[in-house]
Amino acid sequence: MINYKTIQAAIKVKTIQGRYVTNHHIFPFLDTLNDTFLIETIGQSVLGKDIKSVTFGSGKLKIFMWSQMHGNESTTTKAVLDFLNFMQTNSDFARQLMQQCTFKIIPILNPDGAEAYTRVNANKVDLNRDAQDRSQPESIVLRDTYEAFKPDYCFNLHDQRTIFNVGDTSKPATVSFLAPAHDEERSISPSRAISMQLIVAMNKELQQYIPNQIGRYDDGFNANCVGDTFQMLNKPTILFESGHFENDFLREETRIYIFCAMLKAIEVIATNAIQDYKQEDYFMIPENGKLFFDVIIKNASLINPKLPNDRSLGLLFQETLENEEIKFIPKISEIGNLNDFFGHKIYNCLNSIELDALKRNKQLTDVILNIE
Repeated sequence: MINYKTIQAAIKVKTIQGRYVTNHHIFPFLDTLNDTFLIETIGQSVLGKDIKSVTFGSGKLKIFMWSQMHGNESTTTKAVLDFLNFMQTNSDFARQLMQQCTFKIIPILNPDGAEAYTRVNANKVDLNRDAQDRSQPESIVLRDTYEAFKPDYCFNLHDQRTIFNVGDTSKPATVSFLAPAHDEERSISPSRAISMQLIVAMNKELQQYIPNQIGRYDDGFNANCVGDTFQMLNKPTILFESGHFENDFLREETRIYIFCAMLKAIEVIATNAIQDYKQEDYFMIPENGKLFFDVIIKNASLINPKLPNDRSLGLLFQETLENEEIKFIPKISEIGNLNDFFGHKIYNCLNSIELDALKRNKQLTDVILNIE
Protein backbone atom coordinates (compact mmCIF):
# COMPACT_ATOMS: atom_id res chain seq x y z
CA MET A 1 0.00 0.00 0.00
CA ILE A 2 1.58 3.26 -1.13
CA ASN A 3 1.41 6.15 1.34
CA TYR A 4 1.58 9.27 -0.79
CA LYS A 5 1.87 11.57 2.21
CA THR A 6 5.02 9.76 3.35
CA ILE A 7 6.46 10.12 -0.15
CA GLN A 8 5.81 13.87 -0.15
CA ALA A 9 7.52 14.34 3.21
CA ALA A 10 10.65 12.69 1.83
CA ILE A 11 10.87 14.66 -1.43
CA LYS A 12 9.38 18.07 -0.60
CA VAL A 13 11.30 20.90 -2.29
CA LYS A 14 12.07 22.81 0.89
CA THR A 15 13.75 25.72 -0.87
CA ILE A 16 10.36 26.88 -2.22
CA GLN A 17 7.69 27.59 0.37
CA GLY A 18 4.98 30.11 1.15
CA ARG A 19 2.54 31.85 -1.16
CA TYR A 20 4.90 33.98 -3.26
CA VAL A 21 6.31 31.79 -6.04
CA THR A 22 7.82 33.24 -9.22
CA ASN A 23 10.17 32.30 -12.05
CA HIS A 24 12.99 33.59 -9.84
CA HIS A 25 12.11 30.90 -7.28
CA ILE A 26 11.49 27.91 -9.54
CA PHE A 27 14.11 28.25 -12.28
CA PRO A 28 17.06 27.36 -10.00
CA PHE A 29 15.21 24.19 -9.01
CA LEU A 30 14.46 23.29 -12.63
CA ASP A 31 18.17 23.65 -13.36
CA THR A 32 18.87 20.86 -10.85
CA LEU A 33 16.74 18.31 -12.70
CA ASN A 34 18.70 15.54 -14.38
CA ASP A 35 18.96 14.86 -18.11
CA THR A 36 15.80 12.77 -18.05
CA PHE A 37 13.86 16.03 -18.00
CA LEU A 38 13.67 18.24 -21.09
CA ILE A 39 13.31 21.89 -20.06
CA GLU A 40 12.25 24.25 -22.83
CA THR A 41 11.30 27.90 -23.12
CA ILE A 42 7.99 27.67 -24.95
CA GLY A 43 7.13 31.37 -25.06
CA GLN A 44 7.17 34.71 -23.30
CA SER A 45 4.68 36.62 -21.21
CA VAL A 46 3.37 40.11 -21.98
CA LEU A 47 6.41 41.58 -20.21
CA GLY A 48 8.83 39.21 -21.88
CA LYS A 49 9.33 36.73 -19.04
CA ASP A 50 10.10 33.16 -20.07
CA ILE A 51 7.40 30.52 -19.88
CA LYS A 52 9.02 27.11 -19.49
CA SER A 53 7.82 23.56 -19.80
CA VAL A 54 9.24 20.31 -18.45
CA THR A 55 8.78 17.13 -20.51
CA PHE A 56 9.71 13.64 -19.31
CA GLY A 57 8.70 9.98 -19.46
CA SER A 58 8.51 7.56 -22.36
CA GLY A 59 5.02 6.07 -22.08
CA LYS A 60 2.16 6.25 -24.54
CA LEU A 61 -0.23 7.92 -22.07
CA LYS A 62 0.26 11.68 -22.26
CA ILE A 63 -0.53 13.90 -19.25
CA PHE A 64 -0.46 17.69 -19.57
CA MET A 65 -0.43 19.98 -16.52
CA TRP A 66 -0.24 23.74 -16.09
CA SER A 67 -0.13 25.84 -12.94
CA GLN A 68 -0.29 29.52 -12.00
CA MET A 69 -2.52 30.48 -14.88
CA HIS A 70 -3.61 32.86 -12.12
CA GLY A 71 -0.41 34.41 -10.82
CA ASN A 72 -1.46 34.48 -7.16
CA GLU A 73 -2.40 30.77 -7.07
CA SER A 74 0.88 29.07 -6.25
CA THR A 75 0.03 26.04 -4.10
CA THR A 76 -0.24 23.70 -7.06
CA THR A 77 3.08 24.98 -8.41
CA LYS A 78 4.75 23.84 -5.21
CA ALA A 79 3.06 20.45 -5.52
CA VAL A 80 4.23 20.19 -9.14
CA LEU A 81 7.83 20.83 -8.06
CA ASP A 82 7.49 18.12 -5.41
CA PHE A 83 6.18 15.78 -8.11
CA LEU A 84 9.16 16.56 -10.35
CA ASN A 85 11.49 15.92 -7.43
CA PHE A 86 9.81 12.57 -6.78
CA MET A 87 10.04 11.56 -10.42
CA GLN A 88 13.81 11.90 -10.39
CA THR A 89 14.22 9.61 -7.37
CA ASN A 90 14.49 6.58 -9.66
CA SER A 91 12.30 4.58 -7.27
CA ASP A 92 10.41 1.59 -8.66
CA PHE A 93 7.18 3.57 -8.50
CA ALA A 94 8.65 6.60 -10.29
CA ARG A 95 10.17 4.38 -12.99
CA GLN A 96 6.83 2.65 -13.52
CA LEU A 97 5.11 6.01 -14.07
CA MET A 98 7.90 7.12 -16.42
CA GLN A 99 7.53 3.95 -18.48
CA GLN A 100 3.76 4.19 -18.81
CA CYS A 101 3.31 7.96 -19.18
CA THR A 102 4.82 10.99 -20.88
CA PHE A 103 4.37 14.26 -19.01
CA LYS A 104 4.47 17.87 -20.06
CA ILE A 105 4.20 20.44 -17.28
CA ILE A 106 4.09 24.24 -17.38
CA PRO A 107 4.93 25.20 -13.77
CA ILE A 108 4.08 28.91 -14.19
CA LEU A 109 1.94 29.95 -17.15
CA ASN A 110 1.49 33.56 -15.98
CA PRO A 111 4.92 34.75 -14.75
CA ASP A 112 3.94 38.45 -14.83
CA GLY A 113 0.95 37.77 -12.59
CA ALA A 114 3.11 35.59 -10.36
CA GLU A 115 5.63 38.38 -9.85
CA ALA A 116 2.96 41.02 -9.21
CA TYR A 117 0.90 38.52 -7.17
CA THR A 118 -2.24 39.13 -9.21
CA ARG A 119 -4.84 36.81 -10.66
CA VAL A 120 -4.62 38.48 -14.07
CA ASN A 121 -1.71 38.90 -16.48
CA ALA A 122 0.12 42.17 -17.20
CA ASN A 123 -2.70 43.25 -19.52
CA LYS A 124 -5.17 42.67 -16.68
CA VAL A 125 -6.74 39.74 -18.52
CA ASP A 126 -7.92 36.61 -16.71
CA LEU A 127 -6.27 33.88 -18.77
CA ASN A 128 -8.93 31.43 -17.67
CA ARG A 129 -11.52 33.49 -19.51
CA ASP A 130 -9.43 33.74 -22.69
CA ALA A 131 -9.64 30.18 -24.00
CA GLN A 132 -11.68 31.09 -27.08
CA ASP A 133 -10.29 34.52 -28.02
CA ARG A 134 -6.69 33.65 -27.08
CA SER A 135 -5.96 37.36 -27.05
CA GLN A 136 -2.95 37.03 -24.75
CA PRO A 137 0.51 35.56 -25.45
CA GLU A 138 0.20 33.23 -22.46
CA SER A 139 -3.11 31.85 -23.79
CA ILE A 140 -1.50 31.21 -27.17
CA VAL A 141 1.42 29.42 -25.52
CA LEU A 142 -0.95 27.16 -23.60
CA ARG A 143 -3.06 26.25 -26.63
CA ASP A 144 -0.05 25.79 -28.93
CA THR A 145 1.57 23.49 -26.36
CA TYR A 146 -1.65 21.53 -26.00
CA GLU A 147 -1.97 21.05 -29.75
CA ALA A 148 1.68 20.06 -30.21
CA PHE A 149 1.72 17.64 -27.28
CA LYS A 150 -1.70 16.07 -28.00
CA PRO A 151 -2.38 15.00 -24.40
CA ASP A 152 -4.68 12.21 -23.30
CA TYR A 153 -5.36 13.87 -19.93
CA CYS A 154 -5.21 17.47 -18.70
CA PHE A 155 -4.68 18.75 -15.13
CA ASN A 156 -5.74 22.39 -14.69
CA LEU A 157 -4.12 23.51 -11.41
CA HIS A 158 -5.48 26.35 -9.26
CA ASP A 159 -6.05 27.79 -5.77
CA GLN A 160 -9.41 28.73 -4.28
CA ARG A 161 -10.31 31.26 -1.61
CA THR A 162 -10.64 30.54 2.10
CA ILE A 163 -14.41 31.14 2.00
CA PHE A 164 -15.26 27.64 0.79
CA ASN A 165 -16.64 24.93 3.05
CA VAL A 166 -17.71 21.38 2.22
CA GLY A 167 -21.46 21.12 1.64
CA ASP A 168 -23.21 22.73 4.60
CA THR A 169 -20.63 21.55 7.15
CA SER A 170 -18.04 23.51 9.11
CA LYS A 171 -15.22 21.66 7.34
CA PRO A 172 -13.03 23.79 5.08
CA ALA A 173 -12.74 22.71 1.46
CA THR A 174 -9.03 21.95 1.67
CA VAL A 175 -9.08 20.43 -1.81
CA SER A 176 -11.81 20.76 -4.40
CA PHE A 177 -12.18 19.10 -7.78
CA LEU A 178 -14.23 19.61 -10.90
CA ALA A 179 -14.86 17.60 -14.01
CA PRO A 180 -15.57 20.63 -16.23
CA ALA A 181 -18.72 20.68 -18.31
CA HIS A 182 -18.49 20.54 -22.09
CA ASP A 183 -21.90 22.03 -22.86
CA GLU A 184 -24.61 24.25 -21.37
CA GLU A 185 -26.62 21.21 -20.30
CA ARG A 186 -23.63 19.89 -18.34
CA SER A 187 -24.17 16.50 -19.92
CA ILE A 188 -21.69 13.70 -19.34
CA SER A 189 -19.53 13.07 -22.38
CA PRO A 190 -17.08 10.14 -22.44
CA SER A 191 -14.17 12.46 -21.58
CA ARG A 192 -16.07 14.10 -18.73
CA ALA A 193 -16.98 10.67 -17.36
CA ILE A 194 -13.30 9.74 -17.22
CA SER A 195 -12.55 13.02 -15.43
CA MET A 196 -15.21 12.11 -12.87
CA GLN A 197 -13.75 8.64 -12.32
CA LEU A 198 -10.28 10.04 -11.72
CA ILE A 199 -11.72 12.53 -9.22
CA VAL A 200 -13.46 9.66 -7.42
CA ALA A 201 -10.07 7.93 -7.12
CA MET A 202 -8.42 11.07 -5.74
CA ASN A 203 -11.27 11.70 -3.32
CA LYS A 204 -11.01 8.15 -1.97
CA GLU A 205 -7.29 8.64 -1.42
CA LEU A 206 -7.60 12.04 0.27
CA GLN A 207 -10.37 10.90 2.61
CA GLN A 208 -7.65 8.91 4.41
CA TYR A 209 -5.75 12.10 5.23
CA ILE A 210 -8.34 14.88 5.41
CA PRO A 211 -11.74 13.21 5.87
CA ASN A 212 -14.72 15.34 4.86
CA GLN A 213 -12.49 18.18 3.63
CA ILE A 214 -12.84 17.50 -0.11
CA GLY A 215 -15.39 19.46 -2.10
CA ARG A 216 -16.81 19.58 -5.60
CA TYR A 217 -16.39 22.87 -7.45
CA ASP A 218 -19.27 24.56 -9.27
CA ASP A 219 -19.71 23.08 -12.75
CA GLY A 220 -21.42 25.97 -14.51
CA PHE A 221 -20.41 25.90 -18.16
CA ASN A 222 -18.26 28.67 -19.62
CA ALA A 223 -16.67 28.05 -23.01
CA ASN A 224 -14.13 30.80 -22.30
CA CYS A 225 -12.61 28.72 -19.49
CA VAL A 226 -9.70 26.51 -20.46
CA GLY A 227 -10.97 23.40 -18.69
CA ASP A 228 -14.36 23.61 -20.41
CA THR A 229 -12.65 24.19 -23.75
CA PHE A 230 -10.38 21.16 -23.45
CA GLN A 231 -13.34 19.06 -22.30
CA MET A 232 -15.14 20.28 -25.44
CA LEU A 233 -12.18 18.90 -27.39
CA ASN A 234 -12.90 15.48 -25.82
CA LYS A 235 -9.84 15.45 -23.54
CA PRO A 236 -10.48 14.33 -19.95
CA THR A 237 -9.69 17.46 -17.95
CA ILE A 238 -9.62 17.91 -14.17
CA LEU A 239 -9.71 21.17 -12.26
CA PHE A 240 -7.69 21.04 -9.03
CA GLU A 241 -8.46 23.73 -6.44
CA SER A 242 -6.14 24.15 -3.45
CA GLY A 243 -8.05 25.44 -0.45
CA HIS A 244 -7.62 26.14 3.24
CA PHE A 245 -6.40 23.80 5.95
CA GLU A 246 -6.60 24.88 9.60
CA ASN A 247 -3.98 27.57 10.39
CA ASP A 248 -2.36 26.99 7.00
CA PHE A 249 -2.60 30.35 5.27
CA LEU A 250 0.78 29.67 3.61
CA ARG A 251 -0.74 26.45 2.21
CA GLU A 252 2.16 24.18 3.02
CA GLU A 253 -0.25 21.56 4.38
CA THR A 254 -2.59 21.83 1.40
CA ARG A 255 0.45 21.40 -0.84
CA ILE A 256 0.82 17.88 0.57
CA TYR A 257 -2.71 16.88 -0.40
CA ILE A 258 -2.50 18.32 -3.90
CA PHE A 259 0.66 16.22 -4.39
CA CYS A 260 -1.12 13.13 -3.05
CA ALA A 261 -4.10 13.71 -5.34
CA MET A 262 -1.95 14.23 -8.43
CA LEU A 263 0.11 11.15 -7.74
CA LYS A 264 -2.99 9.02 -7.17
CA ALA A 265 -4.60 10.15 -10.42
CA ILE A 266 -1.39 9.47 -12.32
CA GLU A 267 -1.05 6.01 -10.77
CA VAL A 268 -4.64 5.18 -11.76
CA ILE A 269 -3.97 6.33 -15.33
CA ALA A 270 -0.65 4.48 -15.55
CA THR A 271 -2.05 1.20 -14.22
CA ASN A 272 -5.18 1.35 -16.39
CA ALA A 273 -7.36 1.28 -13.28
CA ILE A 274 -9.86 4.01 -14.19
CA GLN A 275 -12.63 1.44 -14.58
CA ASP A 276 -12.22 0.56 -10.87
CA TYR A 277 -13.93 3.83 -9.91
CA LYS A 278 -17.62 4.58 -10.44
CA GLN A 279 -18.60 7.73 -12.29
CA GLU A 280 -21.74 8.14 -10.16
CA ASP A 281 -19.63 8.39 -6.97
CA TYR A 282 -18.46 11.77 -8.25
CA PHE A 283 -21.83 13.21 -7.30
CA MET A 284 -21.42 11.88 -3.74
CA ILE A 285 -18.68 14.47 -3.19
CA PRO A 286 -20.41 17.46 -1.57
CA GLU A 287 -20.51 20.71 -3.50
CA ASN A 288 -18.57 23.65 -2.13
CA GLY A 289 -20.41 26.13 0.04
CA LYS A 290 -19.29 29.72 0.70
CA LEU A 291 -19.85 29.94 4.44
CA PHE A 292 -16.41 30.78 5.85
CA PHE A 293 -14.88 34.01 7.05
CA ASP A 294 -11.24 34.11 8.01
CA VAL A 295 -12.23 35.68 11.34
CA ILE A 296 -15.59 36.11 13.06
CA ILE A 297 -15.79 38.47 16.01
CA LYS A 298 -18.88 38.24 18.19
CA ASN A 299 -20.05 40.97 20.57
CA ALA A 300 -17.47 43.39 19.20
CA SER A 301 -19.36 46.27 20.87
CA LEU A 302 -17.26 45.48 23.96
CA ILE A 303 -14.32 46.92 21.99
CA ASN A 304 -16.16 49.51 19.89
CA PRO A 305 -19.33 50.79 21.65
CA LYS A 306 -20.58 52.26 18.36
CA LEU A 307 -21.42 48.75 17.19
CA PRO A 308 -24.82 47.15 17.93
CA ASN A 309 -24.72 44.51 20.64
CA ASP A 310 -26.35 41.83 18.50
CA ARG A 311 -24.08 42.05 15.47
CA SER A 312 -21.02 40.02 14.56
CA LEU A 313 -18.14 41.00 12.32
CA GLY A 314 -17.00 38.81 9.43
CA LEU A 315 -13.46 39.53 8.28
CA LEU A 316 -11.55 38.28 5.26
CA PHE A 317 -7.81 38.63 4.79
CA GLN A 318 -6.62 40.67 1.85
CA GLU A 319 -3.44 39.09 0.52
CA THR A 320 -0.97 41.90 -0.10
CA LEU A 321 2.53 41.69 -1.56
CA GLU A 322 5.10 43.60 0.49
CA ASN A 323 8.83 43.19 -0.10
CA GLU A 324 8.38 39.80 -1.80
CA GLU A 325 6.30 38.49 1.09
CA ILE A 326 2.54 38.03 1.31
CA LYS A 327 0.89 39.87 4.19
CA PHE A 328 -2.61 38.96 5.32
CA ILE A 329 -4.48 42.19 6.03
CA PRO A 330 -7.87 41.83 7.76
CA LYS A 331 -10.79 43.68 6.16
CA ILE A 332 -14.42 43.84 7.22
CA SER A 333 -16.53 41.82 4.80
CA GLU A 334 -19.86 41.74 6.61
CA ILE A 335 -21.54 43.06 9.74
CA GLY A 336 -24.67 41.32 10.90
CA ASN A 337 -26.12 38.08 12.18
CA LEU A 338 -23.52 35.52 11.16
CA ASN A 339 -24.93 32.54 13.02
CA ASP A 340 -25.13 30.54 9.80
CA PHE A 341 -21.47 31.14 8.95
CA PHE A 342 -18.19 29.65 10.12
CA GLY A 343 -14.89 31.25 11.02
CA HIS A 344 -11.39 29.89 10.62
CA LYS A 345 -10.86 31.84 13.84
CA ILE A 346 -13.68 32.98 16.14
CA TYR A 347 -13.49 35.46 18.99
CA ASN A 348 -16.43 35.94 21.34
CA CYS A 349 -15.80 39.10 23.32
CA LEU A 350 -18.09 37.84 26.10
CA ASN A 351 -15.37 35.30 26.85
CA SER A 352 -12.68 37.10 28.84
CA ILE A 353 -9.87 34.88 27.56
CA GLU A 354 -10.89 35.40 23.94
CA LEU A 355 -11.38 39.13 24.53
CA ASP A 356 -7.87 39.43 26.00
CA ALA A 357 -6.44 37.50 23.03
CA LEU A 358 -8.28 39.78 20.62
CA LYS A 359 -6.99 42.92 22.36
CA ARG A 360 -3.44 41.64 21.91
CA ASN A 361 -4.00 41.47 18.16
CA LYS A 362 -3.48 45.08 17.09
CA GLN A 363 -4.43 44.43 13.47
CA LEU A 364 -7.86 43.16 14.43
CA THR A 365 -8.55 45.71 17.17
CA ASP A 366 -7.61 48.56 14.84
CA VAL A 367 -10.11 47.27 12.28
CA ILE A 368 -12.84 47.10 14.94
CA LEU A 369 -12.11 50.55 16.35
CA ASN A 370 -12.13 52.14 12.90
CA ILE A 371 -15.74 51.10 12.24
CA GLU A 372 -17.95 54.20 12.46
